[in-house]
Formats: sequence, C-alpha cells, structure tokens
Amino acid sequence: MNVELTQTLNDSVRASHAGTISFPEYIGRLSTLGVERYHTDYTRNEITYYLPDGDSHVVSVSHALEPLGTQFDASAVESAVRQSQRNEHTYADFVRKTMAAGCVGYFVQIQGARVLYFGRNGETHVERFPPAPLN
Repeated sequence: MNVELTQTLNDSVRASHAGTISFPEYIGRLSTLGVERYHTDYTRNEITYYLPDGDSHVVSVSHALEPLGTQFDASAVESAVRQSQRNEHTYADFVRKTMAAGCVGYFVQIQGARVLYFGRNGETHVERFPPAPLN
C-alpha cells in the first residue's frame, strides 16, 4: 500500500473518531480510496482496511476502556446504531454502548452497504446503510 493512501486512511480514522466527519462522509472517503471493506476489532484496538487487490492496512486505535459485555444484545447494538443515525451521540459513545452490548467488533462491507456486528460466541446483527456518496 502506498504511503499517500496509508496517510489518508490514518487521517480519515482520526477524523471519524474525533467526530469531525460523519459515518456517510467516512464511507465516502474510503470508497473513493478504493477500500472494499474494513474490520473494527474492539479486542485488539485496531481497524483493518481491505482493498480489492488483496492489500490491507491496519490502524491502531484507542477504543473505550470499558469491558466487553459477556452477552450479545442485538437490540442494544441496534439502538446504538439508531442513535448514531440521529446524531445523538459521538463515535466514542457508540463504541462504549456496543461493547457493553457484547459486541466484539464489526465488518463494514462498503460495496454491499451493510455492517455485520458480532459477539464473542458468533452472534450477529446486520445493519444496512445507504450506498457511499460519490465524490
């Protein structure tokens, strides 16, 4: 992966986590960069971005220091998603709430316009989102 692409990904992560860009803007940036999908891992505190050619890039992040919930609660995950869609909390709040709901991470499929949230025992919750805006 080239240095410019890596730097742009790192900058996009920081902006998303700081709340200076919205989820749709973030997805739009990633789509423009050619990112096909990404995996946010709460346990390892990292996000892995995947390109169609098989290349990937891992970014270390600081997620909430809250403990992961032991039981996956799909309705609590859905509630956190809806709050995000209504701009009722920050990304950090979203992370804390989904972690408390037993979510250990999620995959965002940009082309498929969906997010797969999962728990430690294989439980899942799927959310669809509008396709990324073209810049």
